[in-house]
Amino acid sequence: MGKTCDLCNRSPVKTTEHHLIPKQYGGVEGPTVILCHACHRQIHALFTNEELAGFYNTMERLQDHPEIKKYLHWVKKQDPEKRISTSKPNHRKRK
Repeated sequence: MGKTCDLCNRSPVKTTEHHLIPKQYGGVEGPTVILCHACHRQIHALFTNEELAGFYNTMERLQDHPEIKKYLHWVKKQDPEKRISTSKPNHRKRK
């Protein structure tokens, strides 16, 4: 059975573990949160691992970002069983 996403609070959803500090930056044993696939993909579409390790390494900082706020407002209205596609914002596509 599905769990609840720590970011969007939708339930029941299939979840994954997200390392708040990416493993490549020393987060192997660090704090983790449980995210639905859609939220996990959205975070990695918006931020590089360097950005996640350097600043967006808490739920509060993630939730405060304007693009995440906009995404959360939208995704909370979506059916938990619906597959949600994610795309990178234009500023990330150029990299």
